[in-house]
Amino acid sequence: MTALRTARPGDREALYTLWATCFDAPHVVPLYETDPGRYDRTFVTDDVSACVYYLPRRVHDGLGGEVLVGGVANVAAHPSVRGRGHVRRLLALAAEAMTADGCAWSLLFTGTPGVYKEWTTFELQTVSGPLYPATPSGPGLRRVAARDAAVLRDLHERHNARRPLTAVRDAAHWRERVPVWYGEPVELLAGDAGYAAVRWDGGVLDVLEVAGDLPQVLAALAAEAGARRVRSGRARLTWHDPALPALFSAVTPERDRTGMARTLLADPAPVVGAANAAHWPADYF
Repeated sequence: MTALRTARPGDREALYTLWATCFDAPHVVPLYETDPGRYDRTFVTDDVSACVYYLPRRVHDGLGGEVLVGGVANVAAHPSVRGRGHVRRLLALAAEAMTADGCAWSLLFTGTPGVYKEWTTFELQTVSGPLYPATPSGPGLRRVAARDAAVLRDLHERHNARRPLTAVRDAAHWRERVPVWYGEPVELLAGDAGYAAVRWDGGVLDVLEVAGDLPQVLAALAAEAGARRVRSGRARLTWHDPALPALFSAVTPERDRTGMARTLLADPAPVVGAANAAHWPADYF
């Protein structure tokens, strides 16, 4: 049976080659390199033909507290070794290590849920629809460079303190990880009332993250969309958010089914199953 172990700094090039083979995701390496303890949390076959990595992360529990979870990422197996059970065995090692680290449960986001037999899929609410035909009527939104995103930290913390599943971002997260996720083509737009991370995706406004006084922020986004002649959008907001009419003239409820969770020391259901749960893209692993 193929030997398994934790990664070493000397595996760096082999890991990056494996990920380049398996993923079309330029963010993988920059995010990985922000974690000083990454090698001890990366499990590989001895020849580095398969790997699993996890990152401990604190998220809000929805009650004003925090919970430590293990975020699984960078799961890969070279095409030549797939079907041999390497990933399954590596995930088992990662689960043991996350438990030893005190992680209450494990969290991941994936488009291939069948790989993760011990994890359970959960849904997050999102919405889409035609945009409210607004015109500018007050202060607009200014562009904030991704490298300066930390100026939004206080707004983010106030808005998310009791929102389940949102990450607790420390200074390093704002400095290193947020710019990776919210660099071009994402735009950070901010005003006195709050901010939004958006993408103008093929004539559609995609609201990735929002914080602050939502009716004012969404109204400002509607005006910005009108100026750009964008007439439809989608947003990571819950179906019955009272601020929705500020942006949408009609709302279609949708579901993001990419999230999965696994019990380690506690049941994740109260957090991931909450109706107002959200996990912003800048907090992915």
